[in-house]
Amino acid sequence: MKSGNPVLNERVFTQVGSGVQGDVMTIQGAVTKTFILLAITLATAVWMWSELMTPQSSLLPYVKPISLVSGILGFVTAMVTSFKKEWAPVTAWIYAVLEGVFLGVITVFFNQAYPGIAMEAVALTFGVLFCLLAAYQAGFIRATPTFMRVIVSATMAIALVYLVSMVIGFFGIQMPLIYSSSGMGVAFSFVVVIVAALNLVLDFNFIEEGAREGAPKYMEWFSAFALLVTLIWLYVEILRLLAKLSDRR
Repeated sequence: MKSGNPVLNERVFTQVGSGVQGDVMTIQGAVTKTFILLAITLATAVWMWSELMTPQSSLLPYVKPISLVSGILGFVTAMVTSFKKEWAPVTAWIYAVLEGVFLGVITVFFNQAYPGIAMEAVALTFGVLFCLLAAYQAGFIRATPTFMRVIVSATMAIALVYLVSMVIGFFGIQMPLIYSSSGMGVAFSFVVVIVAALNLVLDFNFIEEGAREGAPKYMEWFSAFALLVTLIWLYVEILRLLAKLSDRR
């Protein structure tokens, strides 16, 4: 079973084993823990937002370092969690806090440049999540082998584009597709948002499979962490798309 999510792949449940003795992973457990991590992320992001929106805040001079450090530490925590899945009951919380700080900072930046964009992005992200979940549960959309191959391939292609952009960025070169508000730039961001959203379907299917195979209980936290990774990616891409659309008005 594959997922386009970089921390969920076909080897995850094979590596941790299935049919374990004792408590095992359940879908309800994964859902509950996903909401816990979302609450932590949102609470941290709102706190950071309120701090940065206060003119007398002591954090204002350190906005860029905070953004950089939280982003790097969040990435490191994600990598550690991916390789040490049994640590997820602890590292998932740490990741949620770090990403909450990071999202709070970048949301302030975007909202100052484009007033009102933050609420639009949050609403759209959760709207996409619940619509896709409802469609998946109703059987309107399924993770067929062909569907999975297309989304995984598209996700890898997008990751490659971002990697190339990061490398050439060290030489002061910006990739127009990612940063431009041209028609092509908007189209690219729209495609990325669609791909990020459809990764949620693969994640739902993957978690369902893990519960069916009786994965260890800690995989509920790992699965919740993996869903959070996808949702954060989706939110950031929606922010980017909305910003581009605002530039074209």
